[in-house]
Amino acid sequence: MIAVVDDDASVRRGLARLLRSAGYRTQTFASALEFLERRAGDDPACLVLDVRMPGLSGFDLHEVLTGEGLDVPVVFITGHADLSMAGRTVKADGVDILAKPFDGQALLAAVERALTRGQPSLVRLASS
Repeated sequence: MIAVVDDDASVRRGLARLLRSAGYRTQTFASALEFLERRAGDDPACLVLDVRMPGLSGFDLHEVLTGEGLDVPVVFITGHADLSMAGRTVKADGVDILAKPFDGQALLAAVERALTRGQPSLVRLASS
């Protein structure tokens, strides 16, 4: 299951549709808090996290999950990518950070890399 956490409803719908079309089961959440409150035992195989959201950011959510001992691969997405953010992604062990708007194939490739994370992490700023 791929969990998508983004405060923009149209982004959540679009990403869920894209991921389902590639054969992934998805769940969407409007905020990091909603994810923390609604997740129930079925931890995701991968998280697609918006970096900037009201309340807890994607980075904050990743830190909470890591603190709980949950080692889940993450693909960060953002409309405000920069090099300092890419550096923070490396520290957070994110697989990729994609700048919005991004190509659907770029997201699917990032998710695939996240799911096969046995290889060294790769961080790229990617946009269409």
